[in-house]
Amino acid sequence: MSAPAALEPITAPGGPQPTARQRNWKPVLWSLPPLLVVLFIAVYPIVRVLAESTVTPTGRGTSVWSQVLGSESFRNALWRTVFIAVSSTAGCLILGAFLAIVLAFVPFPGSQVVGRLIDTVLTLPSFLITLAFTFLYGTAGAVNALITSITGNNEPALNFLSTPLGVILAEITFFTPFVVRPLLAAFAQLPREQLDVAASLGASPWRVLRRVVLPEAWPALAAGGSLVLLLTLNEFGIVLFTGAKGVITLPALIYTRGIVTFDLPGAAVLASVQVLLSLTLYIGYRLIFARFTVEKEN
Repeated sequence: MSAPAALEPITAPGGPQPTARQRNWKPVLWSLPPLLVVLFIAVYPIVRVLAESTVTPTGRGTSVWSQVLGSESFRNALWRTVFIAVSSTAGCLILGAFLAIVLAFVPFPGSQVVGRLIDTVLTLPSFLITLAFTFLYGTAGAVNALITSITGNNEPALNFLSTPLGVILAEITFFTPFVVRPLLAAFAQLPREQLDVAASLGASPWRVLRRVVLPEAWPALAAGGSLVLLLTLNEFGIVLFTGAKGVITLPALIYTRGIVTFDLPGAAVLASVQVLLSLTLYIGYRLIFARFTVEKEN
C-alpha cells in the first residue's frame, strides 16, 4: 500500500483563497536606516540649498537667480571653472596615458617603486601639492632662488602660481594618478598573446599600441577622465592655496559669497548651478560608460 498523498487545503466555493506566500517586510525594514541616512546627509542639504536660492532678500527688486546669473563675476567664474577643468583633464589624460603605458609595457629598474609613489599621491590631501608647488616654483621658491643665484637678477623668473596656469599644473600633478590607476588595471587584463602575435606579424610598437592596446583601454580612459573632470570642476583647495585671489572659480565664488560677504541666497544660487553641472557631467559619464560596455559585449 502506497504512502498517503499530502492533503491539499480545502476551501469552500467562493471563500477566501489562502495566500501562496506571505509578504516579507524584513528587507524593507533593513533598507530604511541607510535610506534615511542618505536622505539626511545628501538629499536634505541639496533641497535646503535650492530652497535658500528662492529667497528674495529685502530691498532687491529682482530675483536672486536673475541677479546672480546676470552678473559679470558669475560669467567669468563659470568660464574659468570650465576652462581649468577641461585643461586639467586633458593634461591628466595625456600624462596619465603616457605614464601607464611606460609602467605597463616598458620595464625598467624601479618601475614598481614609481607605481607605489603614484598610488601614494591618491592618499595625500590636495593642499600638500600646492605647498610643494609654492616651495618649488613660488616667487621665493627653490627654483627662483637657483635662477637668481645663476643670473644675478633679483626679479623672480617664475611667477605663474597665482594664474590659471599654476592651478592647472597643480591639478594635473594631483589628479593624474586617477587616470593612471584605471589604465594600469585595464592593461593588466590585456592578453599578452595578442601583443606577441601582433609583434610577430611585423607590426610596429606604435601600431600595436594604436590597434591593440588603446581599444581595450578606452573604457578605463573614459572612466578616469570623467572622474578627473568631475573632481577638477569642484576643486576648491588647490584654487584657494595656489590661485589665491588671482583665480576665481565657481567654488571660490561660492565661498566668497557665503562665508566672506555672508550672501547666503547668492551662494545658494551658485551652489545650485554647481550641483547642476556635476549631475549633468555624472549622467554623461554614465551614458558614455554604458555605451562602451555595450560595444565591448557586442
